[in-house]
Amino acid sequence: MANSGQKVVLITGCSSGIGLRIAVTLAKDEKKRYHVIATMRDLKKKNKLVEAAGDVYGKTLMLLPLDVCSDESVKQCINNVKDRHIDILINNAGVGLLGPVESISIEEMKRVFETNFFGVVRMIKEVMPDMKKRRSGHIVVMSSVMGLQGVVFNDVYTASKFAMEGFCESMAVQLMKFNIRLSMIEPGPVHTEFETKMMEDVAKMEYPGVDADTVRYFKDVYLPSSIDIFEAMGQTPEDIAKCTKKVIESSSPRFRNLTNSLYTPIVALKYADETGGLSVNTFYNLLFNFGPLMHITMSILKCLTCSCLRRRTI
Repeated sequence: MANSGQKVVLITGCSSGIGLRIAVTLAKDEKKRYHVIATMRDLKKKNKLVEAAGDVYGKTLMLLPLDVCSDESVKQCINNVKDRHIDILINNAGVGLLGPVESISIEEMKRVFETNFFGVVRMIKEVMPDMKKRRSGHIVVMSSVMGLQGVVFNDVYTASKFAMEGFCESMAVQLMKFNIRLSMIEPGPVHTEFETKMMEDVAKMEYPGVDADTVRYFKDVYLPSSIDIFEAMGQTPEDIAKCTKKVIESSSPRFRNLTNSLYTPIVALKYADETGGLSVNTFYNLLFNFGPLMHITMSILKCLTCSCLRRRTI
């Protein structure tokens, strides 16, 4: 139970990665300003979180089961919070999907949207009425730079993030009238076990029904370039947790928050040309015409962006 003066923070998707690190970072706040409710679909996967939390587990951090894909689970979770009072909701739960779109079934696509889009909508719908009554609250959504700029072979994942960005941009206007803030956190590549495993799995997969050229472009062109970008520009879950903490502690939190300044010029390309040709042609040339040059550039960038020099603050 939260102590007087503590803000109640509910976080989705805390079994690993970014969600785990945000939960632990807030629970270990030196001033003990937060009572963290960390949630995950399967509490059998709690061990990493409990170990990382250490002695704050059971004090400033508690666990609740939550499946963002289930209306009943979402309602039950919020009902288990005292007075349904949540000051800060951090929507972090998400799934990825990578590969040639011809090889992805409609059911797989729906699964991504069920978590990444409708899961966020369910959570916001459940906490928003109480926040409106109190005229207070902060909703944080873990988006992605792919919610701002499309990335080849990430078509479905990108679409789910674009949908969420549009939904939240629309909601933010209404919520301001009720003194409720809405903030998007937009990381680029982040080094997590989930991302590593996904990259390894897709490299080994066969893609029946997909033409040989597309499979070759995916495996021999996109994947190596993607690995270069991850190594040169990737952040850690700790970086994203620190950025998220700064956003919720800001007296005037921004709506959009890119966590990696190296991505600012990439996103800016899209808005520099209203026809869209500049960004599409740039990414095409980087991937298919200047692949070796891009590899060299990423190698140099990796050397320049060591942990002591890289700007990781918003």
